[in-house]
Amino acid sequence: MIYLIFMNNIESLKEKSITEWQLLRQAVEPVIFIGTASCGIAAGALKVKRAIRENLQKYRLKAKIVEVGCIGTCYLEPIVDIAMKGYPRISFGNVDEKRAEFIIKKVLLEKDLSKTKPLGHLGPESLNGIPHLFDQPMLKPQVRIVTKNCGIIDPGNFMHYLANDGYAGLSNALMKRPLEVIKEIGDAGLRGRGGAGFPTGKKWKACHDVDSGEKYLICNADEGDPGAFMNRLLIESDPHALLEGMLIAAYAIGATQGYIYIRAEYPLAIVRLRNALKQLVEYGLIGENILDSGFSFSIKIKEGAGAFVCGEETALIHSLEGKRGMPRTRPPYPTESGLYGKPTVINNVETLGTVPHILRNGSAWYRQFGVKGNFGTKTFSLVGKIRRSGLIEVPLGTRLREIIFDIGGGTQKEFKAVQTGGPSGGCIPAELLDTRVTYETLAGIGSIMGSGGLIVMDTDTCVVDVARYFLDFIQKESCGKCTPCRVGTRHMVEMLEKICRGEAGPDILDKLESMARLVQATSLCGLGQTAPNPVLTTLRYFRPEYVEHVQNYYCPALVCKELIEYTVIKEKCTGCQRCVSVCPTEAITGPRSEPHNLDTSKCIKCRACYEVCRFDAIAGNAIIITSKKD
Repeated sequence: MIYLIFMNNIESLKEKSITEWQLLRQAVEPVIFIGTASCGIAAGALKVKRAIRENLQKYRLKAKIVEVGCIGTCYLEPIVDIAMKGYPRISFGNVDEKRAEFIIKKVLLEKDLSKTKPLGHLGPESLNGIPHLFDQPMLKPQVRIVTKNCGIIDPGNFMHYLANDGYAGLSNALMKRPLEVIKEIGDAGLRGRGGAGFPTGKKWKACHDVDSGEKYLICNADEGDPGAFMNRLLIESDPHALLEGMLIAAYAIGATQGYIYIRAEYPLAIVRLRNALKQLVEYGLIGENILDSGFSFSIKIKEGAGAFVCGEETALIHSLEGKRGMPRTRPPYPTESGLYGKPTVINNVETLGTVPHILRNGSAWYRQFGVKGNFGTKTFSLVGKIRRSGLIEVPLGTRLREIIFDIGGGTQKEFKAVQTGGPSGGCIPAELLDTRVTYETLAGIGSIMGSGGLIVMDTDTCVVDVARYFLDFIQKESCGKCTPCRVGTRHMVEMLEKICRGEAGPDILDKLESMARLVQATSLCGLGQTAPNPVLTTLRYFRPEYVEHVQNYYCPALVCKELIEYTVIKEKCTGCQRCVSVCPTEAITGPRSEPHNLDTSKCIKCRACYEVCRFDAIAGNAIIITSKKD
């Protein structure tokens, strides 16, 4: 009965949305799509949008401008798509204001695609000379499930989402009993995408089975890992995917109140979430007695203060209750006693965003992706020393080598390592690149899946400095409740800083590893337990680099400033003056076409000269250290 009432009420909306979407795709008047997620805006998308408006007026052209999210190829932003009569939707990358005018003039005015260098097209049929967009090297190997609408639809237009099978998953869920919905999720093998990989169906079942008149559903959008932006991009590009997943989850566990806990540093995501929630209220898809179906559910947005520890579910609950965000021991688990002591399910953005696709297509469909025990896909933010940075979605079980080299395009200099799982993850060396990305395999080599951050490093990266950076981040984000995390991480940071300064004795590596093992074994929550991972993995796989720092007082990557001194190799210097132009302290001098000089007393070791030199004429030498050892 609930299903029939819901469908009768939503059918007219569906027809209207499909009509609007078709008119947009088949419009006689050209349509210009501009990617305005955070990455696009940071790259200048709003300036490009203004330039497009000005040039439409300049050439007396009419066109509809539509803002979309990010398709994931952040390194190509700003991205502009143009659809016009007789042509499919054609994408252009790295569009600036000058290029925007050129494209408008050539494509809309002259109907000439030559010399415009499009990335590809999104049409169903081939287009001479222009490949399909999803044949792009970064996009072709991907399997886009949770990100299927990202960069395609207007995230602010409810009708766009509805026309692309939106809320069909909820419709199918309402046709089932709650336990049948939970079984579908369990049969699909969906595991929590926030990092721990706990079976989602099992979590929902535990909450469903608790007899309580009040239950809560919380979406954890407190994405705090440096370099991670999976949740942010999904919300900015397709907020209704998350909201539909929450409605399905609430129906399954019997919750009537939901919360989205999102960090305040995500202003655009928050704006688009609030807009999407207003649309649900407007169309009667949220609130009391939704579409006269008897099902009630409301959602509130809670802006977090950016505390990394609040990504841990019990700390998050304390924050929602107005308390200090500090973890507590478990059991009881939140499914038994969570928010305000009531049964609570906490899932992250990607988990909930995946749910509608499973209910729409079925568990058997979902299990065709991934590998046994790790079904489905996973999104990753691909950043660092990588040619193609952005957000990707691949089946679980994909090898790291495929992700970094086939999708990411590899590194400019020789690959060195990849950090998976954020600051609590591990540093994985080149010899392990054939590792398949699953929850178990990553844990087996000392790392974690985490929420999906992948930070790629090349030979210009110092792993000791990387371990120091991540551990310093975790130490500052520690809530301080338990002694091992509060004190242990501080001691480890101090030891790493001594190593980077050349002040460490020969026995410090054994002390560092011992302290890391202690913190790992005795900390209260996951933050402390995984905090030593960057240290343990770099010691395990890159110990010779630590030895160079400790015994020879030298940083091979030329990163640790106290251990190096830059000089100019006269035989290699051509006097091109690139180094002179970037030196902020005028430490490098010399006439053009003659070998330059470097005044070490003025040099602040910023690496700028080393980075721009095309002739390897800048060298980093070890500083002789004789009296700094502890």
